[in-house]
Amino acid sequence: MLEHGGRLRRAAQRYGIALEQWLDLSTGVNPTSWCGIDVPRSAWARLPEDDDGLIAAAQRYFGVPHVLPVAGSQAAIMHLPQLRAPGTVGVLAPSYAEHALRWREAGHEVAPLALADCPSAADLLDVLVLVNPNNPTGERIAHAQLIEWHARLAARGGWLIVDEAFADANPENSIVSCSQREGLIVLRSLGKFFGLAGARVGFVLADKGFLELLKERMGPWTIAGPARFIAQHALADRPWQSAMRARLHAQCARLTALLQRCGLPSAGGCSLFQWVPTPAAAAIHEALARQGILTRLFEAPSGLRFGLPADDAEWARLERALGAYQETRSWPRAHS
Repeated sequence: MLEHGGRLRRAAQRYGIALEQWLDLSTGVNPTSWCGIDVPRSAWARLPEDDDGLIAAAQRYFGVPHVLPVAGSQAAIMHLPQLRAPGTVGVLAPSYAEHALRWREAGHEVAPLALADCPSAADLLDVLVLVNPNNPTGERIAHAQLIEWHARLAARGGWLIVDEAFADANPENSIVSCSQREGLIVLRSLGKFFGLAGARVGFVLADKGFLELLKERMGPWTIAGPARFIAQHALADRPWQSAMRARLHAQCARLTALLQRCGLPSAGGCSLFQWVPTPAAAAIHEALARQGILTRLFEAPSGLRFGLPADDAEWARLERALGAYQETRSWPRAHS
């Protein structure tokens, strides 16, 4: 299995720091999660039902007629490669590594692509997989560009898959409004913006026939009743969503400024994380971890992803740690 952020228990064991003493910035999950309703006993006692209101809430939230709830967008990532005969699949790199892994495991030839390669590759591929905004770099792809690439792929029976796990804070950049076009598949998640990663709720948005095919393959009861109940009400809470978008935009600016002041300028990101490429990433990651601050380390390219602190105490703790780096340069440099 691939490495992911959030492996806090393993870090606690490795560094001998109690779990509750950690500041976990490794996941890109909103630290202020939606928590607006108690789960009724009936959600635990009955098997989940498709007409419980979740699909209708998702249709209103995304503004589309056809939505398939899944057990986190990861569930769709696992199944999508099984729905095509082996072919050539372009995957943005660096990006969320599960995409390339699962297509390769299913027998497809996977071609890692830089964003600059995509315009020419769209005429050669069977499937193009993009994360928008990208994880971990935060690169964004314009709506018009995505539509153009989709048209070129679809003309040959190809697919464009757009993973929008981090798109909810800036929905104006989403391509969900076009997701009913054949060959366009959009993945969304409640884990990031809503801070509900543990609920394991995601959505696939595509044309009706494709969603029926995917649903049949995934089988019944893919999401637990309590998670469905929470997701339905979170999607309907428009005041919380509006206030949280404003909050996250401010927090994003705050994190960008803090990293800049401390000599670690961000090269990109989104409202939930910032990306700092540096050859010293491994050394900085280690030094922070020894202080009980967990970041997400990437080796190729070498860089760190910083998520958002939850409160003023956590912001102050991060600032002290980074300030020490800026003032003393005492953290070892990679390849020095």
